[in-house]
Amino acid sequence: MDIKNSPAYIYNTHLEAEDAIRSLSKSGFDVKKLSLIGKGYHSEEQPIGFYTTGDRIRSWGGNGAFWGGIWGLLMAPAVFFLPGFGLLAMAGPVVTALVAALEGAMVVGGLSAIGAALSQIGVSDKQIIKYEMALKVDKYILMVHGNADDLAHAHSVLADAVAAT
Repeated sequence: MDIKNSPAYIYNTHLEAEDAIRSLSKSGFDVKKLSLIGKGYHSEEQPIGFYTTGDRIRSWGGNGAFWGGIWGLLMAPAVFFLPGFGLLAMAGPVVTALVAALEGAMVVGGLSAIGAALSQIGVSDKQIIKYEMALKVDKYILMVHGNADDLAHAHSVLADAVAAT
């Protein structure tokens, strides 16, 4: 049975988030049960882009190598422009929740689109505010999905990482 309220870890940099994902992968955790959300870019002189070639996602720009590598591991990569957040890159089951929230006009009750998606997967209102604030200051949110054993496995791997739940 999958746990509806998925725990999330907040990372200050894309390197910290990538290290956490790679640690989970090396431990045998199914990385398809992870979601990652972050801005993944900063203003710079060079162009920023994301595109698909067949079944591969290609990207370039300041953190293009990071997102390209992460998208090779996680499922359902996507990029959205969301009011209040700007351009957000994400991958994993949270993408499906965001698309459902946008298509179903679930963005009600003062929630942002990302807040509606997080609510749909069982994140509490208090945690939604925390995660939205983290995204607004360019942090990365790594969410773990799955059953109780999956969550315990991920927690044991990430316990030593520089992250806060």
